[in-house]
Amino acid sequence: MFERLRERGFDVLALHHAEAIATADMAGAEADLETVLLDLSIPVTEFVAGGGGEHRLTQRLRRGLSERGWSKRNIRVRKTVRWSEHEDEREVASLSHEIDHVKAFGGDASVFALEIEWNNKDPFFDRDLESFKRLHAEGAVSVGGLITRGESLQNNMRAILRRFADDRGINDLAQLDRFNYVPTRRQRDMIMQRAERTGDFRQAWVDAFVSDKFGEATTHWRKLKDRVLRGVGNPCPLILIGIPSSVVSFDYSAASTEEL
Repeated sequence: MFERLRERGFDVLALHHAEAIATADMAGAEADLETVLLDLSIPVTEFVAGGGGEHRLTQRLRRGLSERGWSKRNIRVRKTVRWSEHEDEREVASLSHEIDHVKAFGGDASVFALEIEWNNKDPFFDRDLESFKRLHAEGAVSVGGLITRGESLQNNMRAILRRFADDRGINDLAQLDRFNYVPTRRQRDMIMQRAERTGDFRQAWVDAFVSDKFGEATTHWRKLKDRVLRGVGNPCPLILIGIPSSVVSFDYSAASTEEL
């Protein structure tokens, strides 16, 4: 399963019979995810561009999934009791979880719940995995899935940003203004101090930028894998996918500064 993704360098991990469930009961799930993910291309300038809100990669993934019927749902499970046939039911417990991408297969017999964690704080993994666990225990979800930065992308982030700095001839912070990169005073001081110490502005910026924006405490493959291997989310069947460094594009003509 997901052989085309594996061939392209994506990390893929299936746990608790998720692969068998998806293959047997969710015809089309693999094709949906592979179609959306194999089309991915991330301009390197999107790593640098500042601004709040959802990352453009996540937006593109959401659109692609939505076009294939993966929609946001608030899944609510209610437990009621009725002490006798003469009494009305009373709610004794309920749980509700909003999942960004849900698709039901075989009517509503098999439900695949999917979240994208491109660059959040890593406790978001705990939230997602615990949601999947609870919903699976109640029979509301058959398989839970997570998409995040893959191992090769996380490991190569500094090399990717250094290539960008070399390609664009970045030698001071003012040259990053066109990419809407606005460092805080602390970040600016850190970059300049490191540049003065090493004599290499580009590497000083890369090191500070990656540590701040894509550091170890953010959502990426190793953090996710560590959690599931120690049992977080168990026993919910899980399909985990990591986006590789091979999707990064250095075609600077593909994005204008107005688009950043």
